Amino acid sequence: MSRSHALRLASKEFGLTGKRGHVFPALSLQIGVPVAATAVALLIGLAIIASTGTPLEDAIAAFWDGMAGSAFNVGASINRAVSLTLVGLGFIFANRANLTNVGGEGQLAVGGMFATAMALHGAAALPLGLAFLVPLIVGAAAGAVWGGIAGVLKAGRGTNEVISTLLLTFVALPLVYWSVQSLHLLRKPLTDLSSLPESPEIPEATRLPLLFPSNQTSPLHIGLLVAIAALIIVAVVLQRGSFGLKLRAVGFNQIAARRAGIRSGSLIIIAMAVSGGLGGLAGAIMILGEQFYLTSEFSSGYGFDGLVVGLLSRGSAVGVVLGALLFGFLRSGSIDMEITAHVPAAVVLICQGLIVIIIAGSAIFVERMRRR
Repeated sequence: MSRSHALRLASKEFGLTGKRGHVFPALSLQIGVPVAATAVALLIGLAIIASTGTPLEDAIAAFWDGMAGSAFNVGASINRAVSLTLVGLGFIFANRANLTNVGGEGQLAVGGMFATAMALHGAAALPLGLAFLVPLIVGAAAGAVWGGIAGVLKAGRGTNEVISTLLLTFVALPLVYWSVQSLHLLRKPLTDLSSLPESPEIPEATRLPLLFPSNQTSPLHIGLLVAIAALIIVAVVLQRGSFGLKLRAVGFNQIAARRAGIRSGSLIIIAMAVSGGLGGLAGAIMILGEQFYLTSEFSSGYGFDGLVVGLLSRGSAVGVVLGALLFGFLRSGSIDMEITAHVPAAVVLICQGLIVIIIAGSAIFVERMRRR
């Protein structure tokens, strides 16, 4: 195959051929459809709130205050978006090889559990910032092992990764529950004042430093910088690196990839391990940057929300960030709306579901318009 012919095939595959004017309608559809879906979902959410008898102005005011009413709320919203971004990046990384990692919740859970164990047992004595860096690395490694198990099963036995990652989640969550229930593991000692199944608080030295330590009202921590670094690395690897091209080749046709000298089995394991590692890193950041102790339900569905963020991004790292910010701010707004305006937080969950349904349903329409 000549070099020029290969370039033409690549251009066709990546949508670079055709009239220049066609680029802008496709781009406007990719941006406009999610925006319209969000607007429609929020309008339906307002209608649901109105049907409960709660004054809309009170609900909207509480929702806005929870999202961006103060420096604390903005920082908390961004912190939530950080974890969602990492899980979403993990999803699109695996998906580049046509792998579907639905086990973000489990990988996040084991990452948080091992980060807590490391923070409580030895990390606090480490110098030069290693006190929080080592638990972060351990949490990411735990998630990578959890994702890598599914990769090994896929590469070695052909086990469907959707099934294996989902079932591994239902192993990880009971493990976290067991760890905070057992006094021999992570549960703090029982006292008359505290009998809840949770770990002791992690030492101060193991907590993530604040981005703006002089501003004590903002909880924004350096997890944001970690997420930005992960975003850049994932985007470069997938869009510009040879490794991303090999992942795409394996995703298109494993048999052809092997004939071309690409070790598809190794790439599948690596892709799933990296995907799980990003999820484990998200769990470690949640513990070290926000919650500071482990509970059986600390993950709070962030892994599943991150999965949705990855699905909606359609393989775009920038799309992951936008979706994570949307879901992160929606979570913050729903909490304050429930406390202040007494509107169930489930209304926001309904809105999130509607966003997913509308965008998924419009995907066929967008694809047809793009082909035209």
